[in-house]
Amino acid sequence: MNPDLTEPATLLADPAWVRARIGGAAKLYGCARPEVLGTIWWYSLSSVLVAPSLESLVSTGVALDPSLDAVSLDMVSDGRFLGARSSRPLSADLVELGTAFSEALGTAIRTIASVSGANPRALGAIATDSIGNRLLWTSDPERAMTLASPLVSAIGLGMPSPRFVRVGRSPVVRRASCCLIYEAGNPKCTSCPRQTPAERDRRLRAALG
Repeated sequence: MNPDLTEPATLLADPAWVRARIGGAAKLYGCARPEVLGTIWWYSLSSVLVAPSLESLVSTGVALDPSLDAVSLDMVSDGRFLGARSSRPLSADLVELGTAFSEALGTAIRTIASVSGANPRALGAIATDSIGNRLLWTSDPERAMTLASPLVSAIGLGMPSPRFVRVGRSPVVRRASCCLIYEAGNPKCTSCPRQTPAERDRRLRAALG
């Protein structure tokens, strides 16, 4: 799918733009309280936002810069995010990458929390899980998992440490966060932490074959 528009990620510091985008999320996910829609919207956005830096770090050894002024967001007209691109390299150093992520993610989290009432710590936990998942989706997930904890530690922001478990032979994120999509009338995610461990394991095994 080709994007309908590309927006600068610096708009994540603009409360009016973020408020309008979160409001539009009700058309995609169903009507719910603003803090629920803000959380769902961030769940989708955060996965896209962290991807360019993590993918480049694992594939080339040098991370692209996640700073908002370096990143563009590809979107479709209904508000969904298709991907993100960074315009410049940053570093192979996890501390430097963590510092850049801290500013970018922190800015977005503060804006979303201020306009929707979503819990900043919950948004931080979602960012941790997005980092974990994106690392698993890279070309070398086994090596990528070793980068997760030191990177999140370098980011700070009160984000929980990433956790991984194996379902059969497949590594998966043991989520610390809930996107709250079920509060907008949708089914819980396969890996949702707000279900029994047995049910989560059953659904994950079914999904992974």
